Amino acid sequence: MRFQPSQESQKNMNIKYDQNGLVPAIIQDATTKNVLMLGYMNEAAYQKTIETKQVTFFSRSKQRLWTKGEESGNFLNLIDIKNDCDNDSLLIQVKPVGPTCHKGTDTCWAEKNTSNYGFFSTLEAIISERVANKDTNKSYVASLFSKGINKIAQKVGEEAVETVIEAMDNNDELFLYESADLLFHYLMLLQAKGFTLKDIEEELKGRHK
Repeated sequence: MRFQPSQESQKNMNIKYDQNGLVPAIIQDATTKNVLMLGYMNEAAYQKTIETKQVTFFSRSKQRLWTKGEESGNFLNLIDIKNDCDNDSLLIQVKPVGPTCHKGTDTCWAEKNTSNYGFFSTLEAIISERVANKDTNKSYVASLFSKGINKIAQKVGEEAVETVIEAMDNNDELFLYESADLLFHYLMLLQAKGFTLKDIEEELKGRHK
């Protein structure tokens, strides 16, 4: 992933700096979309960011420019810069090198900078938790895992066939029902093989470079 807009267009961006000559810069991972930190830029920091393609801020405590990672090596490689509707704050998308926070965490909110797929990520966590609990009497997931990977794979095959059958019919409700069953069991099969949706994402991204 590379810096997208032309340097010339970014140099001419209309930015409203505050009375101290600063503008807030929200730093976001271009891939995971997680917010990593908040910093401030003056015009010199902004121009240096454009020129070097590494995010540079203005330190209000030290009263100087500082490039993130200049001491730690944890640089923020520039991907894109967007101005908000009032031209008084920046959204800067980056590819981080290492943790962003000076305390060693991925973000300044001590959160993991991992991809999130909404409810699908929640479902992955639920499956993992129920497998770990091994309560085969109360958990369908634990019960299926206890029968081994062949049984899980067989169940995915059965659900796939049922989904195909419903796809050729006109009952959309049943098609969605079987599709949900298929996806649920596929998530179980992924975990049984030691993979997650993140691995599938990386495989697909590799095919579309």
